[in-house]
Amino acid sequence: MNLPVNPPIPPEESLIQYPSAFPIKVMGVHVDTFVDSVVALVQELDPTFDAASVVQRPSSGGKYLGLTVTVTATSREQLDNIYRALTRHPLVKYVL
Repeated sequence: MNLPVNPPIPPEESLIQYPSAFPIKVMGVHVDTFVDSVVALVQELDPTFDAASVVQRPSSGGKYLGLTVTVTATSREQLDNIYRALTRHPLVKYVL
């Protein structure tokens, strides 16, 4: 499945100032490998990402785990790549 690539936005029209701390919410299956998988994916695209900054929230039933990962966004392209990588991961259910 090929996702469309968003057209470039001139910096003066962007709602985000780069570089910027940008939180991303990731919901997935609560298994032992979920957090490490998400951290590894994010670190590939943001080498400055600190795994210790991940905030975890289990669902009320415990089947799912919500993560907040705050990346240092340097461009829209980088954010798009992070979102695409996360949404393709088999353990990830939602990315916001």
